[in-house]
Amino acid sequence: MSPTLLVLAAGAGSRYGGLKQLAPIGPSGETLLEYSAYDACRAGFSRVVLVVRPEHEELFRSQLARMRRHMPIRFAHQTLDVLPAGVSPPSGRTRPWGTGHAVLAAESEVDDAFAVVNADDFYGAESFAALAGFLSEPAERPGPALAMVGYRVAQTLTEAGPVSRALCRLDEAGLLCEIIEIKKVWRRNGGIVYGDGEEVERLDGDELVSMNIWGFTRELFAELRRQFEAFLAISGGDEEAEFLLPDVVQYLVREEHARVEVLRGGGRWCGITFREDEARVANILSELVEQGRYPKELWA
Repeated sequence: MSPTLLVLAAGAGSRYGGLKQLAPIGPSGETLLEYSAYDACRAGFSRVVLVVRPEHEELFRSQLARMRRHMPIRFAHQTLDVLPAGVSPPSGRTRPWGTGHAVLAAESEVDDAFAVVNADDFYGAESFAALAGFLSEPAERPGPALAMVGYRVAQTLTEAGPVSRALCRLDEAGLLCEIIEIKKVWRRNGGIVYGDGEEVERLDGDELVSMNIWGFTRELFAELRRQFEAFLAISGGDEEAEFLLPDVVQYLVREEHARVEVLRGGGRWCGITFREDEARVANILSELVEQGRYPKELWA
């Protein structure tokens, strides 16, 4: 069975100030998630599962009508009550539990191997081709079959403001051995720095970072359930705690339950964090259309 593209689209977009997952960025008003679906389809993925908030599903259905004529779309809802039996969310919590919880919410809609991406990022056709190649290989790996597409940190910054990034440390075999979350990464005086206040560290720009584009088999869901239950036992009463997908992967690596192959086939990345990013990303997509990489209308 061909793999599924799982798109995380339930975020609130607080820094952007709206539902950026549906922002019309392409030359004919396409969203970034449509570019991911288009590239995934060309790479051999056969369906899309969108994880959304239930109150937004009809809006997604309406705005993605042209895409749905070319590629099947299923919907999964990320809500506070997607919890193990007998567990209730804390009374003051108002938002879902993070990216690990979002993937878990889609379990019933995913039949086989799958990729996970953000709805507000553009990853490039090369990334989906690399993931499709990985997911089509025979599973001769211990534990869940995992892969991540890595990007040079210099490729992932915006002039609109500081961003958070997940630095990846690799072992001699090129496998992921650690994910280090760093806050406030930005360009300064021709270089790249990160940190808070006056104390900053420098990066050379070639360091690999995770942009939340992963390849998994269905074995991951059993591990997500186990770890989510453990997370809730410790942090379930914390109104701000999040169950994050990179933390799950980090645990599997640390405990040697899985190997994570870092794929270097990532193409040109861009994304929307701030509203000011829209014009830059739109220009990049227009350039790719002019180069013949994409048609002017994706689903014509």
